[in-house]
Amino acid sequence: MSALRSLSLFTGCGGLDLGLHSAGFRTVLTTDAEPLCEKTLAANFPGVPFALGRIGDLTRADLVAAAGGNIGELDLIAGGPPCPPFSKSRFYRQDMPRALEDPNGWETVDGFLRTLEWFRPRTFLMENVKGLAYTVHRDALDTIITRAEALGYTVTWGVLNAADFGVPQIRERCFVLGSLEGKITLPSPTHSKDRQGGLAPWKTAGDVLSDLDTEEAASDIGHFAGGQHNDLLKEVPPGDNYLYFTEKRGHPVPRFKWRGRYWSFLLKLSPDMPSWTIQARRSNNMGPFHWRNRILRIEEIKRLQTFPDDFVLAGTTEQQWRQIGNAVPPQLSQAVGRVLAEHLGSRLEAAA
Repeated sequence: MSALRSLSLFTGCGGLDLGLHSAGFRTVLTTDAEPLCEKTLAANFPGVPFALGRIGDLTRADLVAAAGGNIGELDLIAGGPPCPPFSKSRFYRQDMPRALEDPNGWETVDGFLRTLEWFRPRTFLMENVKGLAYTVHRDALDTIITRAEALGYTVTWGVLNAADFGVPQIRERCFVLGSLEGKITLPSPTHSKDRQGGLAPWKTAGDVLSDLDTEEAASDIGHFAGGQHNDLLKEVPPGDNYLYFTEKRGHPVPRFKWRGRYWSFLLKLSPDMPSWTIQARRSNNMGPFHWRNRILRIEEIKRLQTFPDDFVLAGTTEQQWRQIGNAVPPQLSQAVGRVLAEHLGSRLEAAA
């Protein structure tokens, strides 16, 4: 069977597409509002057209023109709308709107759904932070489901943890899948924290970073990890964070109040556990940090996100970090892509 054809929205550096390609899809058009992403995508997806612009500004004609004048029949539209309006951190920003009340949240979700209406692919995949599934954001998820169902799609959604699919990172994301050809079942985990059901154990940070953990790397601290709290960072046990220095945890000289900081403050990896979620911003006090008390390197966060070592990233270190931190781990998107490909393949066989 020939490759399945996919249109990519909010492509970023292409993590979602990289996994989908491994599952049998081929991207016919990429899109993003960030010009830098075009350079990254050109290096890793040579020959694939790119449309630059905010989803709310791009028209159907713009996308067709960017694709060379003809998009053709699509098997999939896939994308992860920018997540800040649905993120957990937005709960702490009472001065900012959440979910669809945020103009950017509305623009990106509405833009995805309008693109579905324009091209009516056989299936779609929307990815976002776990917060999309929160009760407080239920109107956003209901809007996605209702409008997709009105277009004839059968919708399935759920939260997947990347660690359950062999990614060395605890990263929970909400996936919304739709099909014009029946119900799609979300992929079943292949890995487990406690090896339940005979599954493979979670991969750890140590599993994938050990060969990069050289003395040279340990001495190259880059940003001053921990900032003014660097000495405290050195005392934090691997796998722990600032809560280690609280009265509730029994520290003899408490330095912080319980839940007085973001959870990622002074957060340190353990070589015996998966990484905590890699954030989109490189910070000197928000982790996860390496267990050697330093900021992670780009080649290390690529490993933790399951990107190939030779994956090319354009821009400064901060810009490269942002691209990787915002991406879907390719190994997770491959797992989702496989169930989509199997669903589409079975429908083709049934029609034959």
